[in-house]
Amino acid sequence: MIRPPLALTISTGSAEETLAAGEALAIEIRPGDVIALVGELGTGKTVLVKGLARGLGVESEDAVTSPSYVILNEYRGRLDIYHFDFYRLDKPRDIEGLGYEEYFEGGGVTVAEWADKFAFAFGPGTLWIELSRTGDETRDASFFPGLGLSGRWPAMEKALLQFRPGKLDGQG
Repeated sequence: MIRPPLALTISTGSAEETLAAGEALAIEIRPGDVIALVGELGTGKTVLVKGLARGLGVESEDAVTSPSYVILNEYRGRLDIYHFDFYRLDKPRDIEGLGYEEYFEGGGVTVAEWADKFAFAFGPGTLWIELSRTGDETRDASFFPGLGLSGRWPAMEKALLQFRPGKLDGQG
């Protein structure tokens, strides 16, 4: 997978801080945005989506669950969220019948967990976020904005940097 250059890495010390990072990112999210999440099991991908949902006005972040078995969950908020989980899928033909392109080009926000399994499906306007575990409760979230986001990335970065001042490692 060819990934855009790293623009920012933030560290979170708890699930609540990962939620806050997602909520901060929501400030700059627009209709048609696509977010590709990468990371092993338990690194906080779904927690980040819960924060995004909270920031986008989804009535209950508790409604946000990993759609591992159903592949897609939809949440209604200021912007609708289309939450894919590709964990159980293996081959390109597995996603061909999902109609994911319609979601990617729709009026909501598409978030896909395990996106690296089907990197070919994501365009240059995708925000890639790689989550990794750095301790029992701590996580790093590394942001790789696609070229299609170059004009918007500074505002996204600013929103992310303000979620927990003094605890971030900004690059670029």
